[in-house]
Amino acid sequence: MADGVMRGVEGVTDTLTAPFSDPVIRLGVTGLSRAGKTVFITSLVANLMNRGRMPQLRNVANIQTAYLQPQPDDTIPRFDYEAHLPKLTSKTPSWPDGTRHISELRLSLKVQPTGLLSGFSGPRTIHLDIVDYPGEWLLDLGLLDQSFAEWSKTALNRAKDRPEGGAYLTALADLDPNEKLDEATAKSLSDLFTSHLHAARAAGYSDCSPGRFLLPGYLAGSPVLTFAPLPDGKYGRGTLGREFERRFESYKRNVVKPFFRDHFSKIDRQIVLVDVLGAIHAGPTAVEDLRSAMADILGAFRPGRNAFLTRLFQGRRVEKILFAATKADHLHHVQHPQLTAITEALLRDAKDRAEFAGAKTAAMSIASLRTTVEETVDHREGPLDVVRGQLLENGKQAAFYPGALPTDPQHLLGPARDGQEAWLDADYQVMRFAPASLTLRPGDGPPHIRLDKAAEFLIGDRL
Repeated sequence: MADGVMRGVEGVTDTLTAPFSDPVIRLGVTGLSRAGKTVFITSLVANLMNRGRMPQLRNVANIQTAYLQPQPDDTIPRFDYEAHLPKLTSKTPSWPDGTRHISELRLSLKVQPTGLLSGFSGPRTIHLDIVDYPGEWLLDLGLLDQSFAEWSKTALNRAKDRPEGGAYLTALADLDPNEKLDEATAKSLSDLFTSHLHAARAAGYSDCSPGRFLLPGYLAGSPVLTFAPLPDGKYGRGTLGREFERRFESYKRNVVKPFFRDHFSKIDRQIVLVDVLGAIHAGPTAVEDLRSAMADILGAFRPGRNAFLTRLFQGRRVEKILFAATKADHLHHVQHPQLTAITEALLRDAKDRAEFAGAKTAAMSIASLRTTVEETVDHREGPLDVVRGQLLENGKQAAFYPGALPTDPQHLLGPARDGQEAWLDADYQVMRFAPASLTLRPGDGPPHIRLDKAAEFLIGDRL
């Protein structure tokens, strides 16, 4: 209770002092594994500092300069922009490592105001604080409303149909949760369940919580990550079941709640990066799992308008949420409208909930770093629109056609909801492309697709 009161006092103080200080936009960047969070942040910062490729950011001409400054949170690791950018833009580029923990970066923009009184005021500074965190951690917020029995029931039902779930269920069949706690048995069960989560994520499933089992960081090997789901029952004192139940509650109390309190609840704008193409390639069950996971993720947000009185009495709320389907460069531009429409339909439940609460939402298809060029090749059935790029596996150039996405998103979402195991009348493929070698002109950031449009939605109104 005291902690809540102190957070309320801090929120009131921030609100009352805001008119007399430089405005700050806290932009949260998240997405599930392989969605491209690190590349998005690196390219966004580079293109805001060198704005030659940002024509759809309407007030880009108002930005006089952009520069990096020390971040305001001394206890959060800094996003390593200076290491990531050379990896993407060198003559022998490579993909940077993915997000494994929370990090932050402050980009300050010196902006010349426009309007009636613009001639009487000098430029002002707007701070863009970018907070990068794994989407797997965001899924954990849904655990706060669940008991150990409820979570176990859901996790065991999922394991029946997911990779390596059978191995865990087999081990569980030979176990009595009311046996006396044995740490070796506890660790063995936890390791089996963690292997199952890794295999499920590799197979394209999105909801693989608890998220810290996949990205443990400094908690690796700790008791708070040494538990697993068990059949429902009454567990006696000192038993394995009672201890797993206690550790689950400790996980919520000591891992999930501090993340929400210290980081997530302070975000103003949010972009959720979604690998829609990867889910389509993995099959109908992966698409339905992604739809469910995105709805759960939005349930963790507190969407709404950040009006003065709202911030004063209720704390910050997320004003704008952008759902961005990444890797649009894997498709010829003629298929981008289909990808955007599928993303909107996939996230319809989540978008409706946010808009009802007063937040502005949008969906679009983007590529933070363009890795391919478009071509039209002759095919036995006529001209075929393809993309060409360098394959990550062997470095060879290849032309790629992933398959024709349907113009009606329900042709994908219907079979996914019905639980079909495979697409009946189509085959969708995914290639992994390496970053293309770049030679950037002065004033240009890395090439992209609609990154400027995404920036317009997220921060354009503040410029």
